[in-house]
Amino acid sequence: PQEGTHGHVHFQEQLHDSAVMVTQDKDGHFLVKVGFLKILHKYEITFVLPPLGSDLCPLPVPNPNLRVTAVTSLPEGHSVRCEYTAHKEGVLREELLLAGHGPGHVKVTVQARVMGK
Repeated sequence: PQEGTHGHVHFQEQLHDSAVMVTQDKDGHFLVKVGFLKILHKYEITFVLPPLGSDLCPLPVPNPNLRVTAVTSLPEGHSVRCEYTAHKEGVLREELLLAGHGPGHVKVTVQARVMGK
């Protein structure tokens, strides 16, 4: 598993970029930690996953707080861009699923620490 792959969080208020850490567990699922976010704000989060096959696309998951907006193939893997709404305080974990031509799917959990105003 690739440890320490980086991405970024884009704040709609243009505050600053925050580091994103991507780790893979033994089951092949990914954990994306995005650090501290402010409650009731919307964020664009971009991260890179290692190569997972061709034509990777998001599976429909009924989640109003996390939505994949783009998946782009790169030489080093796949860039995933999603829109995240920090809807309550605390450590939040939201899941998304990605699938390619192969069997099965990849689970990605986005973990954020959401602070009050």
